[in-house]
Amino acid sequence: MSDLLVDTQQAIDQKWMKYALSLADRAELQDEIPVGAILVKDGVVIGEGWNLSISNHDACGHAEIMAIREAGKQIQNYRLIDCTLYVTLEPCPMCAGALVHARVKRLVYGAGDYKTGAAGSVYNLVRSEKSNHQIEVSAGVLSERCATKISDFFKRRRQEKIALKKQQAAINP
Repeated sequence: MSDLLVDTQQAIDQKWMKYALSLADRAELQDEIPVGAILVKDGVVIGEGWNLSISNHDACGHAEIMAIREAGKQIQNYRLIDCTLYVTLEPCPMCAGALVHARVKRLVYGAGDYKTGAAGSVYNLVRSEKSNHQIEVSAGVLSERCATKISDFFKRRRQEKIALKKQQAAINP
């Protein structure tokens, strides 16, 4: 691939990852873990989502699943052939499995998930030779921004819990 094509693809990936980051902001506004995802086909967003597990009381309420569901309705097909999923955090095993079943062509993610990542960090379900479909993966797009967003969220949550404990201790000595 020529350098120009690589540069162009990197620019496209960064553009869509910025969009996914804006969706992660929506999750954070709802006090959800800030992860955003979009599905793109032929340069058009056909599905988007952000984490809603807490709000919807749904263990499957991950950003990727929300985007997959919306895209399937949009194109009237559960097969998302020739689509690219952009997500701010490496997919977990559940989401990776859904991407394989949906036949997503390409996965682009920002931050690696070194606890449950299933696109190469811990597991590699999206590239498994045992599956009937493998997904092209581009990892680390705007990784620092994506990782900072999540780590800042958890840092804030820990500080809030500490403050709440101190407040409760002051009320009930």
